[in-house]
Amino acid sequence: MAFPWLAAYNVMNKWSLLMNRTFAFIVFAIVLSFSMATAQQPVVPKSLGSQIQGQYLETRSADVYVGQCFANGEMNLSGQEAIVAWHITEGKWDDVSLDGLTIVGAIKAQATLGDPYGKPYPAKSVLIVDREATPQQRDALINFAQTMGGELLRHVVHVVDTRIEMEVAQEEHSTRARLQAGDLVTVETRAIGDKDHLCGNEDTFYKPLTQTVHAMPAVAMTDEYRGKDLNISWTLHNKRSAFVGTFAR
Repeated sequence: MAFPWLAAYNVMNKWSLLMNRTFAFIVFAIVLSFSMATAQQPVVPKSLGSQIQGQYLETRSADVYVGQCFANGEMNLSGQEAIVAWHITEGKWDDVSLDGLTIVGAIKAQATLGDPYGKPYPAKSVLIVDREATPQQRDALINFAQTMGGELLRHVVHVVDTRIEMEVAQEEHSTRARLQAGDLVTVETRAIGDKDHLCGNEDTFYKPLTQTVHAMPAVAMTDEYRGKDLNISWTLHNKRSAFVGTFAR
């Protein structure tokens, strides 16, 4: 004769075992899902984010926004000279804050810069450093400029500390900028207009000489370097020879 309480005990025991197995399966499923989700979301290295950013200005002694026929006419005759400038809006270099500081480079190359068949290097350069920089910031600015400029600024013949003022209009795709570096460099740019299209086939023939996030070609109303260390100075007006943009590194 079977006892009713024994049957009830067996039912309860089987039910408890089933619940334990179900709970274990649910826990396993949750752990597995979490592990797969974690494996599918790799950590982005901090090095991929920019540590320094700001505004960029460049001029050359050859047009950068130009038709090919005009560009060919300038090659090997002009374009050996350039000015590059970085204004740091925020960021660090060599663990040194450079917020609000500016550095400028004036370059004399051996051939038209940007010509794929030319041999412009080695080039000579002069670095103009913001006099507001501390000695530590000065060293960081020079290292930053030479890293960004590469071969352009590899052979620095002189470093000058002076007051630098650089202003870039804040509108998107702005091409209006002004740069004054002591009595050595003066640059002022404006947007390219209809009257600047001489042959109707103009395009951005050259790329910027350094790394940029965004850059627009512009007219250099004034492009002037008055130093003596490059054995040449220049004063140019109204050439489609400038870039105005931004950088980040």
